[in-house]
Amino acid sequence: MYKKISAILVPTLIAVGIIAYMLYRVWGDLLIALQNIVPVFFLIGVVICLVAWWLRGWRYHRILLSLNYRVPVIVATACIFVSQTVNLVVPARLGDFVRIFILKHEYNTTYSEGISSIVVERVFDILTVAILGVVALLFVLNVPPWFYTVIVIPLVAVVIFFIFLLFVGKLTTKNRYIGIILQLLDEIRRASLSLQSIIILSASSIVIWLLDVLVCISVVMMFQQQIPFAVVVLAIVIGNLVKAVPITPGGVGTYELSVALTFEQIAGVSPAIAFLIAVIDHLIKNLITVAGGVISIYYLGDWVIPTIRKAIHSKLEGGKNPEP
Repeated sequence: MYKKISAILVPTLIAVGIIAYMLYRVWGDLLIALQNIVPVFFLIGVVICLVAWWLRGWRYHRILLSLNYRVPVIVATACIFVSQTVNLVVPARLGDFVRIFILKHEYNTTYSEGISSIVVERVFDILTVAILGVVALLFVLNVPPWFYTVIVIPLVAVVIFFIFLLFVGKLTTKNRYIGIILQLLDEIRRASLSLQSIIILSASSIVIWLLDVLVCISVVMMFQQQIPFAVVVLAIVIGNLVKAVPITPGGVGTYELSVALTFEQIAGVSPAIAFLIAVIDHLIKNLITVAGGVISIYYLGDWVIPTIRKAIHSKLEGGKNPEP
């Protein structure tokens, strides 16, 4: 019991602590920073975010199609909405396991296929974000050294992973457990390394993350700031790569801190405005996620709530689901 409570409480306290520290730094300037906002850009950011979510659903539909499951775009989008909503509440990306259970319930996918689909999605996200970061670095001066580390390490890791996938397909084994791993890797390879998959997933991932950048730019314009496009790209890249490490639920706190520091250190934005841009940017994305998650639960059916409980309970207790 204490293990389950601490697994949720500790990451949440970390997130609250980071946000509280950032508020403490800029508390006296917050009201001044809020006086001259242009609210219409908030709505523009919401619309862009909705478009990005639809494209995420379409991309996931294509990943599942590569695994021979014809899942409608609206259902694929709903799956992501529900899992990401759970990720905002519980740590360690446990919401991803909810998506596996949903696919199993609705389309009788195997657990390995559910995991494979999520791995492919995550790998292309990390690869795209890292590449955008490398390109942005070419146009930004005076970048702190740790930025290079945060960007290059994930990029190298993904490249090594793809190379590994190319060679592991030749391996065979009679060991049941190693066989399950090889099957999982084969599914990932089928969904990601065909020429068609590479083109479709790469192109859609680039558009998705450029839309994510545009959401942040709309918030920058909301505060009437002049921040170079490359710096905004770099802020989103650093924020998302840091957020990829599941320290807090949904990356709350770590994302805001990374984005705000990028604007402060590189673009010279005042701490109060940098903080507000980071918070509102993440707020737009999280509000859309939660609203979409609630709607998706109603759309998919009442059975989703017990499925969420089952997935979280299983993973918090360290349980494993046998392969059907």
